[in-house]
Amino acid sequence: MPARKKAHGSPLKFIDLFAGIGGIRIAFEKAGAGCVFSSEWNKFAQQTYEANFGEVPAGDIHEVHACDLPDFDILCAGFPCQPFSIAGVSKKNSLQKPHGFEDKTQGTLFYEILRILNEKKPAAFFLENVKNLEKHDKGKTFSIIRESLLDAGYSFSYKVVNAKSLVPQNRERIFMVGFRDPEIGFTFPDIRDRKPRIIDILEENVPEKYTLTDHLWEYLRNYAEKHRLKGNGFGYGLVDVNNHCRTLSARYFKDGSEILIPQEGKNPRRLTPRECARLQGYPDSFIIPVSDTQAYKQFGNSVAVPLVEILAKQVVHTMKEKPPNLLAYSVKTKTRRVCVS
Repeated sequence: MPARKKAHGSPLKFIDLFAGIGGIRIAFEKAGAGCVFSSEWNKFAQQTYEANFGEVPAGDIHEVHACDLPDFDILCAGFPCQPFSIAGVSKKNSLQKPHGFEDKTQGTLFYEILRILNEKKPAAFFLENVKNLEKHDKGKTFSIIRESLLDAGYSFSYKVVNAKSLVPQNRERIFMVGFRDPEIGFTFPDIRDRKPRIIDILEENVPEKYTLTDHLWEYLRNYAEKHRLKGNGFGYGLVDVNNHCRTLSARYFKDGSEILIPQEGKNPRRLTPRECARLQGYPDSFIIPVSDTQAYKQFGNSVAVPLVEILAKQVVHTMKEKPPNLLAYSVKTKTRRVCVS
């Protein structure tokens, strides 16, 4: 016997796949939805997730059977971006390794999302990735993703959005939203420019260990000059603290060269992990239980939380505005136990 329809106004439920440290979860919870399942394979990200949400995410998504998942309304996923990012593609080309969907370890993880959508048939999905996804392999990769989601019975809307109106960094990401009612589209909201500045996220009394050594600072300057003479734009990024900075990346742990804070009378310094958290819009109450190296990787891979929160509120609003047609798709037969592996 089918379950009853979701009562109008009751909290929407979502699952948090490729959860990282929970940026998307924070955003959707602030939008009024409740998380009923999370998955993240990296053990250090699991530690941070547990410290902040009181639960350890499930591991390898390949081992998660759709029929074992609780019922939910929205599938959220910031699926791995390295196979599609500009830097990731360039690196893999140089190493003669596959990228995109040819990357068997990460590029095919989109199909795990599709598998769960086809089995559980939730009312909506919310996906995030690097902006280069749209252009990867001359648009073929994005076309496959779009057509696969349409074939699964969902509408499909997308937009590349820059978070720099909300956090002080240039951070463009592609967001994809779909509903299991092909007639329901998604309007990406206008975002007011809050004119955020780097100076507003800086800590006071920063430990000396974050200041670049003379050796590293000299190396970065020589490296930049060498590429300048070749006509290239490679080099360090000494920021204007009254403006925004470059994109924070997972490689920031290596030398911090893309975002350096000037200091009067001494070498510039890298951001602290807490400043990286603020740069991504995390509250200061967010616990950082891991090493600096792991924290840099985690925040570099994260979403900009305030931007996702605005989009999440629009998703929730759209779903609650259309409950008779849309939320009926979240009804499940409780006795159904067929797994798609």
